[in-house]
Amino acid sequence: MSSRVSSPILADRGSIAPRLPPREQLTVYAALAAITALSWLYLVRMPMAPSDLGAAGARLLSVLPRKLADIWLTFIMWSVMMVAMMLPSASPMILIYAAIARRQSKSSGFAICIFAGAYLVIWTFFSAAATAGQYALQRASLLEGASRASSVAGATLLFLAGLYQLTPLKNVCLAHCRSPLGFFMTEWREGSAGAFIMGIRHGALCLGCCWMLMGLLFVFGAMNLIWVATLSVLVLLEKLAPFGAALARISGVAMLAGAIALTVYH
Repeated sequence: MSSRVSSPILADRGSIAPRLPPREQLTVYAALAAITALSWLYLVRMPMAPSDLGAAGARLLSVLPRKLADIWLTFIMWSVMMVAMMLPSASPMILIYAAIARRQSKSSGFAICIFAGAYLVIWTFFSAAATAGQYALQRASLLEGASRASSVAGATLLFLAGLYQLTPLKNVCLAHCRSPLGFFMTEWREGSAGAFIMGIRHGALCLGCCWMLMGLLFVFGAMNLIWVATLSVLVLLEKLAPFGAALARISGVAMLAGAIALTVYH
């Protein structure tokens, strides 16, 4: 069972975040970097049809109707994309959790995997919703860039994303994401179950911070890697840069201006 308590490790250290020994810190960084790199490699390759996966992949998906195979590949695309975009910005939280878990247990590797995996569970659920949203927009012919309806839909999404950047909910979620130490001081739970709950909790806060930014991929194109990379950098700066909170507001104003311009000049 997990119990929610203030971390005694953090209490002993005051406001100083615990750190992993350099060797273990390098190991965690290397693992996160490898997962991120593999995710980006998949996106560059971007298999969007069973034949793109080679003979073995085509045979594996051949048991599904073509439409279901396409939906599955779209869901995998979104899921991998969320790992590539969100895992780097979660690295400070994962590292601090790893340092705390190491001091409480010599075998902390499994707990780190649970915490990081639970964080990605939230984004996997988001990927399922994004897949459903993509197919709904396609059926309504709102992802065809040349149409008036698609421009209106794009301007609407851009406006809503910009507006959300300026809301109190965005500010609260971003503040939690920008303060890993504060998160663990208020949300700490013991054990593997605690690691899972904290990972889910952090994932939910991260989702609350970034879900509308991810929605902009419907505007710019989910398969446009330039925009995927641009939004990834924006998320990273919002969470890690000293000026991240101000950047969120500035980007929100820019999105509102872009939505108005798209509406007026199309």
